[in-house]
Amino acid sequence: MKTNYQLISDEIIASLDHVPTMLLHCCCAPCSTYVLEYLSRYFRITAYAFNPNIYPEEEFYKRREEQQRLISEMEFENPVGFIGEEIQSELFYDAVKGLENTGERGARCYECYRLRLSKTAETARAHGFEYFTTTLSISPLKNADWLNEIGKELEGDGLRYFYSDFKKRNGFKRSTELCRKYCIYRQNYCGCVFSMKEAEEREKARSQGENNA
Repeated sequence: MKTNYQLISDEIIASLDHVPTMLLHCCCAPCSTYVLEYLSRYFRITAYAFNPNIYPEEEFYKRREEQQRLISEMEFENPVGFIGEEIQSELFYDAVKGLENTGERGARCYECYRLRLSKTAETARAHGFEYFTTTLSISPLKNADWLNEIGKELEGDGLRYFYSDFKKRNGFKRSTELCRKYCIYRQNYCGCVFSMKEAEEREKARSQGENNA
């Protein structure tokens, strides 16, 4: 039976007796919109931009700057802070070595999830956060089961993982509405050089299909 992570999210929120701190891994501003709107009602959030997978370098900084702009312009029930790491591309390439051609939603993505969540948990512990989680599950292309399984492995020693599937209850739809409201830059590929090439190939195939129709 498939786990309903939204119900688990509801149970965690219902159990809160104060407004705890959360380190929220943010992959990009579009994915952060709804998640920040939703979670800031219940947590004191620090958005954490650790994304060594992003390619090229100018794309990395563009996404990080857009994340900061979103936080500065949105209104939240509880304050939202920001921590931004530098690019550190070598960490990503080391993590996915040998898996470069496994395709999106395959083993390469799993190792990328683990890399980013592991660093988020490490940083959360170092700074005394009570919870950590990631915005990644809002994307229809991301595997929420994998993300939550990894999060479960990483919690402990006073740090709790917030289980989620943020695309539920029209979360993804709401994210697109907020992107339009705040004129958020939306990329056409996940972020790494491999997903960029895959997106280019899909677009090329689509264009050829239209030309041959």
